[in-house]
Amino acid sequence: MHAGRSYSFTEFLLWTRRPLYALILLDVTLVALYQLGGLHWLAVPWNVIFMLGTSVALIAGFKNTQTYNRLWEAQQVWASITAASRAWGAMCRDHVGHPGQTRRLVYRHLGWLTALRYQMRESRPWETQQQLPNVEYRKHYQVPEKVRTLDVELIKYVSPEERSRILGVSSKATEVLSLQGEALRALLDDGLLPPASFAELQRALRDLHEQQARSERLKNYPYPRQYAVINVIFVRILCLLLPLGMIDLLAPMNDTVGGAMAGHMVWLAIPLSVLVSWMYAALDQVGESSANPFEGGANDIPISQLCGTIERDPRQLLDERDVPEQQEPASPIVL
Repeated sequence: MHAGRSYSFTEFLLWTRRPLYALILLDVTLVALYQLGGLHWLAVPWNVIFMLGTSVALIAGFKNTQTYNRLWEAQQVWASITAASRAWGAMCRDHVGHPGQTRRLVYRHLGWLTALRYQMRESRPWETQQQLPNVEYRKHYQVPEKVRTLDVELIKYVSPEERSRILGVSSKATEVLSLQGEALRALLDDGLLPPASFAELQRALRDLHEQQARSERLKNYPYPRQYAVINVIFVRILCLLLPLGMIDLLAPMNDTVGGAMAGHMVWLAIPLSVLVSWMYAALDQVGESSANPFEGGANDIPISQLCGTIERDPRQLLDERDVPEQQEPASPIVL
């Protein structure tokens, strides 16, 4: 997530420059074929381009609205996880009659947060982080889950036996919640947890399962590929035909404009069509890069920072004195 004032125009232009190069080459070629090659039949009626541009604008707007909704839902899910985590820490402190067991429940929950955020950072075939513009932009930030491994992070929160169990299954976050359920049952059997408190903590555990499932749904089910490919195809068709429509619009001015531009007005189709086509292509690129809110991109939900914030609260509830303070991010991109 960009936590600064804004992306600069230079940053955005560099990020979208590759489609811009292709558009310049395409438009120069088409206008040269018309003006220098005498292929006047290439011109397309402007009314056709206008209708196509309107349709593409609606489709692009729909896609960007839907991808923003995915981003917003991911933010809501992790806000709920933050609230549930704070409640879990308070309930463990208030309901469990053994300080050591309370600490284990709280730290195991921090292990769940760690396992969940690592699951969210796993790569999927439809994600965009391997595309060259995004690979280049990662020089501005680091993805914590790509720097440190899960097994190293779990050492801080769970026992070696539990860590082996967690690392030995595919759904590691679910395994941590399973361990929590087993621990609660053992506390009930040992008389360290009253039945009413056991029921309350089980309800909280069920809520954590639900929040995990919501987060996994956003991770494992992409923006529908049929809508994504339609948007890409239609934008490319528009970019191909737009300079030909601009030619149709500007060619009649060749005989009415004097001075240096007399007879050369169609050359203005190059900058005008490049500008408009770049706007559509950039809008599509922004929508595609926003569709996956956990992939490790610059616009992701900052789950790593959220987990660090969540960790401090329950540890302070346990009256720990060595809780680290929130560190200022090294760059405006916060993950």
